[in-house]
Amino acid sequence: MVQHIHILGICGTFMGGVAAIAKSAGFRVTGCDANVYPPMSEQLASLGIELIEGFDAEQIVLAPNLWVIGNVVTRGNPLMEAILDRGERFISGPQWLADYILRDKWVIAIAGTHGKTTVSAMIAWILERAGKTPSFLVGGVPKDLNSSARLTPGRCFVIEADEYDTAFFDKRSKFVHYGARTLVLNNLEFDHADIFGELADIERQFHHLVRTVPHSGLIVANARDSALQRVLGMGCWTPVETFGSDAGWQGGEPDAEGGFEVSWRGAPVGRIAWTQLGEHNRSNALAALAAARHAGVSPDVAIAALNSFSGVRRRMELLGVVRGVAVYDDFAHHPTAIRTTLEGLRRRVGAARIIAVLEPRSNTMKRGVMKDALAASLASADRVFVYDAQLGWSAPQALAALGERLRCIDDLERLLQSITAEARDGDHVLIMSNGGFGGLHGKLLGRLAQGGGAG
Repeated sequence: MVQHIHILGICGTFMGGVAAIAKSAGFRVTGCDANVYPPMSEQLASLGIELIEGFDAEQIVLAPNLWVIGNVVTRGNPLMEAILDRGERFISGPQWLADYILRDKWVIAIAGTHGKTTVSAMIAWILERAGKTPSFLVGGVPKDLNSSARLTPGRCFVIEADEYDTAFFDKRSKFVHYGARTLVLNNLEFDHADIFGELADIERQFHHLVRTVPHSGLIVANARDSALQRVLGMGCWTPVETFGSDAGWQGGEPDAEGGFEVSWRGAPVGRIAWTQLGEHNRSNALAALAAARHAGVSPDVAIAALNSFSGVRRRMELLGVVRGVAVYDDFAHHPTAIRTTLEGLRRRVGAARIIAVLEPRSNTMKRGVMKDALAASLASADRVFVYDAQLGWSAPQALAALGERLRCIDDLERLLQSITAEARDGDHVLIMSNGGFGGLHGKLLGRLAQGGGAG
């Protein structure tokens, strides 16, 4: 008999990935969410997964073998209350994945404040090119693999390991469930101010993650990150391999196109010749090389794969060039990510004008926790547009150091008009948001095509 699972909160990136993997594993999958709309609704429908909009208690009649609960669900949710009242079996998404899928896999988990999606995509691509046909679940869509989730018979499973909490009934970070054998600790800064009070709270969760890695495994850690050094200092029972240090994996200075030499323990191992932007991507590549080597891929094979790596959608993705104006989409929503992305673009475009467009959309951003670091993170831009609707702080005041470069606008149509009027031939418009930003990217390209812009 085919087991039936019903997923609450199915349209989130992670839970949508769980749904796709469950379907591939032979489960009957249905699900519900408050907002059922493209592209996730189309992706799930294409897999034959029935979607219901809303969390009405009447869904209890579906009588699945197991209810799988996403962390968007809270007490008071009508369907969740019905599940509890009836004593039905339920489980969190991360725990379901661990129990039903990951148990027999070599799990390669990528944790950190920044770069999780990109490093996950790099490792999955390396393993793919090495013939290992990996399974994966990442928070974006690798361009080379064209899907955010996949289940295969291969032994390796690459997973983006998020520190966000698991469910309303399990406040541990998601990543403690995965049973990583190869763990990448990419970096660690304060984030998720809605659930963590300070950086030390997140460090404690990372310590819990370190405790789950076996002695026969490997931890790949950023040697330059002081928070990660504190995490490892709390206790570590697994071999550690570093990147960004003379004792571990090192990257040389980039050439004009972004290529660089790679060494390990002081010995050269090859050259990455690609066009990925920024120091952060060189660091991401070193982490991916180390993790892939532990999973059985030699550095020369891994470097050859990275030389053909196309990147991830919504990570400095060039959407189009219209009337000489290049428009990019990027997921950056933390000051460090904003800074490194802009600096990488600046090195590529030289003296050309960069117009940065930012939607402070994450819970941490909306609370203003990062506001004092924002002006410095945007310093590489020639013009800065900030969508400041429904913020709990004053963007003009917090970003005053940007002076005449700054425009704060609380209406999407006026924002679109202002950017269109500002843009001219040769400009690079970098739009940064961890959401859809009201379709601003496509609308801007459309306005430019209609003859907008300063010309």
